[in-house]
Amino acid sequence: MELLGQNKIDHHQRQVAILSQDSFYKVLTPEQKAKALKGQFNFDHPDAFDSELIIQTLRQILQGKTVQIPVYDFVTHSRKDEFVMVYPADVVLFEGILMFYSQEIRDLFQMKLFVDTDPDTRLSRRVLRDISERGRDLEQVLSQYITFVKPAFEEFCLPTKKYADVIIPRGADNLVAINLIVQHIQDILNGGPSKRHNGCTNGHSTPRQRRTSESSSRPH
Repeated sequence: MELLGQNKIDHHQRQVAILSQDSFYKVLTPEQKAKALKGQFNFDHPDAFDSELIIQTLRQILQGKTVQIPVYDFVTHSRKDEFVMVYPADVVLFEGILMFYSQEIRDLFQMKLFVDTDPDTRLSRRVLRDISERGRDLEQVLSQYITFVKPAFEEFCLPTKKYADVIIPRGADNLVAINLIVQHIQDILNGGPSKRHNGCTNGHSTPRQRRTSESSSRPH
């Protein structure tokens, strides 16, 4: 978004929009929330996400509609009573660790990227984030990682790597890969060959129906 110069543009005028799978966690029951507050709920399982809402949202985006995205509170483990509006854009980036798990969701994307990151880096990022941003202690973070995050990554996230069109080693540090993707998106925005080749469905041009998905080996 930064390299494309989109992060400083008004949301109504952006040609590139970005969404996160983390916005689509399901509303927890009281019992599930009690477990979550103790670090005993698996947020890295496919069932933790509201797949129906994700599909509904993506289809509305494909139709060129403005969509409402839920806002999730990771401290209280609940949805806030507010939404973020995402307006029609030429390219939509949708990031999340399990975006490729469901074939129904996976098939909605025209380009799939898998960001591959070193396990030690993933763990260190998680520890720093959960302690500083979510008010958790180190013991709880490590316990949750060992009990839920790492096993879920190996069972549900890593196997979906095979569905990626492009695999990016070293994440954001891989400037060569990032710049190639930025150039590809810029080509779409400029109406280049990629847009002309991929921007048609059943003979009808669909310039505001671009979807790119990014899965990541970074457990959340």
